[in-house]
Amino acid sequence: MFQRIILLLLLIFSYAHAEYIDSDFDGVEDAYDKCPNTPFSELVDINGCGVKSLLSAHHFDFITGMSYSDSDYQTLNKTDTFSIPLQVDYYYKNFSIQMSTSYFATSGSGLSDTGFYDSFIGASYQDNILENLSLQVGTGILLPTYQTSLNNNKTDYSASLNLSYTFSKASFFAGYSFTLIGDDDAVIEYDDNSSDIINYQNSNAFSLGAGYYMSERLYTSVAYNYSDSIYKSIKPIETASIYAYYSLNDDYFCTLSYAYGISESASKNYASLRIGYFY
Repeated sequence: MFQRIILLLLLIFSYAHAEYIDSDFDGVEDAYDKCPNTPFSELVDINGCGVKSLLSAHHFDFITGMSYSDSDYQTLNKTDTFSIPLQVDYYYKNFSIQMSTSYFATSGSGLSDTGFYDSFIGASYQDNILENLSLQVGTGILLPTYQTSLNNNKTDYSASLNLSYTFSKASFFAGYSFTLIGDDDAVIEYDDNSSDIINYQNSNAFSLGAGYYMSERLYTSVAYNYSDSIYKSIKPIETASIYAYYSLNDDYFCTLSYAYGISESASKNYASLRIGYFY
């Protein structure tokens, strides 16, 4: 008699277990699930439909690396400059905050210097104004952490506008930025009692380019870049650049960029390799 009871209980349990199926593991049986295949990261209601994502809308990334340029357009001295950038970004939906600085070491043509370039703090907002067209607006400040004898010890302010259009795997982009220079003009005195006046000016910058998604992990682009110098006596800076972004996995990524100076005022060669962590 006891064996029959045990067998009956096992049959009932097996039947009940076979009848309950929850394919998407949201806690709602498939027979009553009105929203099948709900992502595991979704919180669902009694009908199995998502009501809230359990994934955080807040994200960060940290980026560092190494860059090199073989001249300095601000002084027109032929130099070799190595720098180590450090960048931190915060993202919330379409809004982001950026903070960056860079430590450099320069040598050549009787010049040797180390220190930090100006540090940047900014914010931007991106909106998809059309299905394939996005607009990004940004603003920021340049803190005077770059110390020289040229009286450039005041805060500068910037604003930017960028457009990006995607078509299949291709993208086309254009950007404009304006920097309000807060520095006062400087006078340089020489040993022979002569002097030069360094006149600062506000600067405009433009960029135009195209990119292509070679794969889900690799994106490449080419661009033309134009920028006024912050010094009135120096001609505008023009460069042609190439860029590559590669996603190593869901967390790590790396970027490689190279720019060639078209104008005499630009660094003739600039190269950068960076690695970042996103979470």
